[in-house]
Amino acid sequence: MTALLCTARQYSNHSHGEPADHLSLTYEDRFLRRKVLTCDSGEQILIDLAQTTSLDHGGALVLDDGREVVIQAAPEALLEVTAPDLTRIAWHIGNRHTPCQVETQRLLIQIDHVIRDMLLKLGATVREVREPFTPEGGAYGHGRTHGHAH
Repeated sequence: MTALLCTARQYSNHSHGEPADHLSLTYEDRFLRRKVLTCDSGEQILIDLAQTTSLDHGGALVLDDGREVVIQAAPEALLEVTAPDLTRIAWHIGNRHTPCQVETQRLLIQIDHVIRDMLLKLGATVREVREPFTPEGGAYGHGRTHGHAH
C-alpha cells in the first residue's frame, strides 16, 4: 500500500498554481466528504472536508502542507444525445432533474434506460460514449441538480 501523502481539509473551485498532483474521478465519485483516494501518481490522500462537497473539474483540494491536488473529470460511460430540436430534448431531460452536460451540438447524460427510451420516442439519436462528464450545476449556486425537496 502506498504511503499517505497528506490530508486535504479544504477545497477551492479553481487551482492557484502548479498542482502537486491530479485526482481523476467520475461524476458520482466527485461528491464526497471523507474518503482515502489515490491520486494519478499513485499516492494516497485523505479527503476530510467539513461537509459533503461536489468537487468540480478543475477545482483543487488544498493539502495540509499547502500543496494542491487538481480534480479532473474521469472518462465514464455516458449517453450522447443529438436531435434536430436539441432545445426541446434538453427541456425534457431537465424536467426529470437528470444531470446533463450541455454542448452546442449535443447533450451528455448518465446511462439511464428509461430516459434513453423516452428520448428515442421524442426523435433524438442516442449512442453510448466514454468521456469525462461535467454537467451543468444546479440553480441557486448548488453544484448538483436536486429534486424539489432541497
